[in-house]
Amino acid sequence: MKILLKTAAAAGLLTLAACGGGADDNAALNVERSAENVAENMEAMAANTTNEVREEQLEEGAEQVREQADEKADAIDANDGPTTNTGGANMESNVSGM
Repeated sequence: MKILLKTAAAAGLLTLAACGGGADDNAALNVERSAENVAENMEAMAANTTNEVREEQLEEGAEQVREQADEKADAIDANDGPTTNTGGANMESNVSGM
């Protein structure tokens, strides 16, 4: 499960790095779509396991992936500007600290 969560995070970061300009809405949508693919794969794995504990872990992990993607997408949309590599910080907060 940790590998899948890391994969989802990496996919989200790659999506952010690949976009530029004012495409924050597209970037947010890409983050959500990537996470949805990961979550669906986790749910498929859960459906194919015979271990009930593992099944529950995978289903909970899928939900966490979706929630994290929603938070990232909201943060991207809230930025309303070019995506930057600020480690998730808002550009205005970086400027005001100068």
